[in-house]
Amino acid sequence: MTLTSNWFNRLLLPGFAFKAVVIGGGYATGRELTAFFLPSGPWGGLYGMALSTVIWSTVCAITFLFAIQTGSRDYRSFFSQLLGPCWPAFELAYLLAIVVILAVFAAAAGAIGEALFQWRTVIGSLILVSSITLFAGWGNDAVDRLFKYVSVFLYLTYAAFLVLSLTTFGDRIVTPFATEIPTTGWLTGGLSYAGYNVVGAVTILPIVRHLQGRKDALIAGLLAGPLAMLPAVLFFIAMAAFYPQIQSQTLPSDFLLEQLHLPFFRYVFQAMIFAALLESGTGCVHAINERIAQAYAIRRGSVLSRRTRLAITITILIGSVFVADRVGLVSLIANGYQLLAYLFLGLYVLPLMTVGLWRVLRGSAPRPAQAIAPLPDA
Repeated sequence: MTLTSNWFNRLLLPGFAFKAVVIGGGYATGRELTAFFLPSGPWGGLYGMALSTVIWSTVCAITFLFAIQTGSRDYRSFFSQLLGPCWPAFELAYLLAIVVILAVFAAAAGAIGEALFQWRTVIGSLILVSSITLFAGWGNDAVDRLFKYVSVFLYLTYAAFLVLSLTTFGDRIVTPFATEIPTTGWLTGGLSYAGYNVVGAVTILPIVRHLQGRKDALIAGLLAGPLAMLPAVLFFIAMAAFYPQIQSQTLPSDFLLEQLHLPFFRYVFQAMIFAALLESGTGCVHAINERIAQAYAIRRGSVLSRRTRLAITITILIGSVFVADRVGLVSLIANGYQLLAYLFLGLYVLPLMTVGLWRVLRGSAPRPAQAIAPLPDA
């Protein structure tokens, strides 16, 4: 059985890859969940998460359909088809997003190192940077394997976390869900959270090389939303036990782990968060590498070398670590993500749900001048 015909790679791997990109520093640590969903209360938060899931699945499905129809396997090719000559506008927004998102990841890794080992925050950030460099610089196959194995580790850890939370402070979880708490703001929270995260559907376009047709694209896209949100729902339910005070915690995950009084599981969970940061950061950097590799292949007719991939990766990550060390996790999420949500809704979601959907339904071929030749796997 070839790699392309494997049902896992065709139907589930895109969802795992999308989850890998969106889980990020805030989702994995719980910081994003407290910022976007808990202000609406436990039930309102779940409503907002359901809305985000529907948006993710819809956008992913149409993105994958449009990508295989136009032969796009990197975001530059995709937006040259979707936006025509205006595609550089997305490139600028995406590069801004990458700096902010990777800075969030680096800040989260630094916070984990500080909480567990009392390291300076920059040490944890640099360990994450080195790990991302190792995987992102090695090419498609290494990234695919990372998404698979980390996903299994992540789902098992979140499931164990929920079970332990229910057995340790389950009575506290029930109380806020049974209490009359206003759910106002869940619509805004769900839209905002989905808005800046949905760009992950374009980030993982190298994975569409596994899809064999429109049916694969549709199924993989619809599954991507639930696969990405399931760990967040499990985490959110446990977080509700300490609503509303948990909203002020920089690392809600570590706060909850302390309540479990299980030092070993605390290290396991933080190792899982680090792995989630690793796959998220690798996915973001890999998207840029693939975009550059595509342009390099068209202009020079050869494959981008691993040495060049490493140089690109290191340059991006060092800049992001500098931002993380200067700004910090909470400020990055509070101030940077809202702007990104508006940018991506305007430059990506709106054109996709109008022009992109129209072209998908018509089944129109890619513009001849923009047709993209397939790349060999790096």
